[in-house]
Amino acid sequence: MKEDRVVTIEMLEQKILDMDKQYDLSKIHSAYEFAAKAHEGQLRSSGKPYIIHPLSVAEILLDLGMDTDTICAALLHDVVEDTNATLQQLEKLFGQDVASLVDGVTKLAKIPIFNKDQQLAENVMKILLAMSKDIRVMIIKLCDRLHNMRTLDFRPEHKQLTTARETMNVYAPIARRLGIKLVQAELEDLALYYLDRFAYTDIETMMGRNKEEREIFLNSIIQNVSDYLPTAMNFKKPPKIEGRVKSIYGMYKKIYLQHKNPEEVYDKYAIRIIVSDLAECYAASGLIQNIYSPILGRRKDYISHPKENMYQSLHDCFLGKEGIPFEVQIRTWEMHETAEYGIAAHWKYKEGIHGKDRMEDRLSWIRKMIEAQKTSDDIEEIVRSIKYDLAQEDICVMTPKGAAISLPVGATVIDFAYKIHTEVGHKMMSAKVDGRIVPLDYKLRNGQICTIMTSKDPTKGPSRSWLDIAVTSEARSKIRSWFKRERREENIQTGKAALEKLFRHNHIHVPEEELETFLKDDLRRHSCNSLEDFYAAIGYGGISLSKLLPHFKEQYHKLYEKEEEQEEKELPMITPVPHSRSKIILDDISDCAVKFAQCCNPLPGDEIVGFITRGHGISVHTTSCVNYRAMLNRDIPEERERWVDIQWTESTDAAMQTSIEIIAQDRVGLVYDITAVLTESRIPIIHSSSRILKNGNAIFDASIRIVNRSQLTSTFERLRKIRGVMTVERANS
Repeated sequence: MKEDRVVTIEMLEQKILDMDKQYDLSKIHSAYEFAAKAHEGQLRSSGKPYIIHPLSVAEILLDLGMDTDTICAALLHDVVEDTNATLQQLEKLFGQDVASLVDGVTKLAKIPIFNKDQQLAENVMKILLAMSKDIRVMIIKLCDRLHNMRTLDFRPEHKQLTTARETMNVYAPIARRLGIKLVQAELEDLALYYLDRFAYTDIETMMGRNKEEREIFLNSIIQNVSDYLPTAMNFKKPPKIEGRVKSIYGMYKKIYLQHKNPEEVYDKYAIRIIVSDLAECYAASGLIQNIYSPILGRRKDYISHPKENMYQSLHDCFLGKEGIPFEVQIRTWEMHETAEYGIAAHWKYKEGIHGKDRMEDRLSWIRKMIEAQKTSDDIEEIVRSIKYDLAQEDICVMTPKGAAISLPVGATVIDFAYKIHTEVGHKMMSAKVDGRIVPLDYKLRNGQICTIMTSKDPTKGPSRSWLDIAVTSEARSKIRSWFKRERREENIQTGKAALEKLFRHNHIHVPEEELETFLKDDLRRHSCNSLEDFYAAIGYGGISLSKLLPHFKEQYHKLYEKEEEQEEKELPMITPVPHSRSKIILDDISDCAVKFAQCCNPLPGDEIVGFITRGHGISVHTTSCVNYRAMLNRDIPEERERWVDIQWTESTDAAMQTSIEIIAQDRVGLVYDITAVLTESRIPIIHSSSRILKNGNAIFDASIRIVNRSQLTSTFERLRKIRGVMTVERANS
């Protein structure tokens, strides 16, 4: 995979001269000379001169057809960060546009994408804001990342994994949303090579074994179609017909993530037919059916219903004479340029593309994502929404009148309603899909027809539970906005009750007159001027208490528990209960406090023992607890006397807190699937977190409230059935 191809200024200038498009060659050459002098003596990890990198990035941008200022900015994109050059110098020599582009890329270069969740949210928001101001900043950054991925073999292994994850989770999805297929596909394949080399090699080998057969198969289809189409219809000019094989990452998603056999991948082989106009697209589609048998139910009309990134094409699946399925993509030349170059086609073919320029439409999703995050103060919620909106593939769902609504995979009828119109979402009462009434958490599928039934009651609004069902940031933002605007008093009451309940369950006892001081940092962090503002934000869903719980506990320990620990030293030890008496029933203990140990989180149904503490009553542990086992091994009589036999009352049904740990293959939507199982099982999540392990797997930790061990066991069985989950276990706090 190693590559650090030497690109020279002469090669770049010759490529410019060979192109039809007009460039300011002298300005580009001046930018090169400035960069070469600034980077003089600097080397890449491969040992080659650093100037090769900006030249390579400029070459990729030139292939995308970007303009003169973008090429100049690519050549200069590292000089401010890595040399003594200043933005003022660049503006004086190359103009404000070039300096502004370099400044934007420099700021993005300083962003560590994978950091703590709060840092991640702020950094991704910076990327979105940079894109909204000048999309060329992001296009330069994507090409910069592509060349870095091409030369990643020269970096240490831990850097390879970090960079590959950044690429797969942030940069490739952005390239997809911008429609730059050429960059997206290569970024995905390169990232997969470093993240799962076994799967990459397996698919590469499988496709390599059939290379000769594949070429024969594709060439025979191309030949048959090329011979037949011109004789069956008079085209304005001969259609261009070419073949393509699905990318390695595309095959990986089908085989490894969707668990399909290679034979079930209908678009593994495809031919592309490029014609002059819309009428020829549909005519050619009908003619192909005269020579190949169509596979019913596989047509996708992205011409009538374009994807969010403005991709347009007719997709049909056919069976070859050998019984092998293949896909036919039919599009016009303008659609082809958009499909290959996406937003970059605005510059590459601006003079040649006819009709309305849809640049604003192509960038509208960025503004929507930025706007959606303004209603939430929960950093992890922002991260989840942004990553979900970026990473998901699109589905197309129809209204009863035939309008196409584009949504991410996994979207519900609530998301559909809010996508139609804010008021349709607010007034929704029920929904029908293909004529059948469905629940509000129903997940829509491609091609379905959805009907939303609304209320005429002017006071009708959304339910708070919808925040747990909606998956798009747009829908969640609109729901939060409604509660924030319409239900302040209710929000305050709801938020206050939720905070009090959380404190009560976690043994946090803060005097009411000291509460505002206790929450001072949290109020400032969430821009709340008063306790009422804080309660209201909790009430309308702008603040997630489960995410704040660790901070609450830390603050409480620092301010209050240390004083209690000091007082405990002066309290007499509770008299041990003799071992000769029968087991104590837990609910019968009324003369001293009972606490459940966080080291093992005992649940009704577990075998338990009690430890008599100094000044804090009895601490309940499981018999498998590491602390209890350690005591047995030490065999210290004085310590052994403080352990007593206790048992649960048979009628206990109080919810108790425990911790779980789930290890799974990392994938988009994993956390959503886990939390969906817990929500459906009516298990409250007190706190949760997830992170990537060094081996590429993901670990999900959560503190939950559970009634008894049998409920936990049945929930574990459901969690183990989630795709990619490897282990589900109780965890120590």
